[in-house]
Amino acid sequence: MKSIRLLLSILLASAGFIAHAQNYYLIPEKFFLQKGDKLDMHIIATDDFTKQNEVKFQQSNTQSVFMYEGKKKVDLNGVVTGADSVVSYPIKEDGLTLISMVTKAAANEMSRSKFLRSLDADDPDNIADKVKNSNQLFYKERYTYYMKTLVQVGDPGGKAFDKPLNEDFEIILKDNPYKFNYGDDISAQVIFKGKPLAAATIMLYVKTAGGNVYPQKLSSDNTGMIYFKLSREGVYILSSRHSAQIKDKDADFESWRTSYVFAFSSNNEMPNTYREFGFGDKH
Repeated sequence: MKSIRLLLSILLASAGFIAHAQNYYLIPEKFFLQKGDKLDMHIIATDDFTKQNEVKFQQSNTQSVFMYEGKKKVDLNGVVTGADSVVSYPIKEDGLTLISMVTKAAANEMSRSKFLRSLDADDPDNIADKVKNSNQLFYKERYTYYMKTLVQVGDPGGKAFDKPLNEDFEIILKDNPYKFNYGDDISAQVIFKGKPLAAATIMLYVKTAGGNVYPQKLSSDNTGMIYFKLSREGVYILSSRHSAQIKDKDADFESWRTSYVFAFSSNNEMPNTYREFGFGDKH
């Protein structure tokens, strides 16, 4: 039976649930489950998956947490068993299950130099030029995180993998990775406010057994599509950021961050502890 036991690091993010410096990802303790198993979800904060912290769930900073199980949409906001889990919920249906989480918008004020350092290296939204041409010394950025995770329950059937959630910013898989084989091509589409986002930068991280991380930078085409291969077994993480200058008394810029996480195995044996993926094991 395919199984990945994912247990998160004992470290907690010192800045709490919302901290601007790092991206946030929704990670399950298991990617491969059976009907009746409990789905336990956690949040980790990391820049590049070489180091990461677990973030304590704060419902006051959470806009929504949903599970899409078969044709059912289950509201999981508040289904928390302790400080370590975002949710802990028994799976009732076979097939693919999609879990989504959206944070409430938060703002962070930074000095001009710190804000410039926080921008992506390639700055696809050309924010750096706007800042450099301004005399403003401090900038306030408002940001929201949109997180998705796809798990398999029993048979990898169903269409949860490509379900559009109509969020402001999201990545939608166009292929079912749990049915694919080593070397197969996977496609996904980047959507911003209902429309395909062209020239978006998407980082793909593959974290394998032992904790090795293989990053790849992707760019969406004119239809918002990206393409990549299932090149190795492990945890696959897609991540993108989109920013824009806004006219708002509460912020100078707004950023939207989206992620999509799934696992890939080409055989029936997978590492079964989170430590084997380099995240640490607190149990």
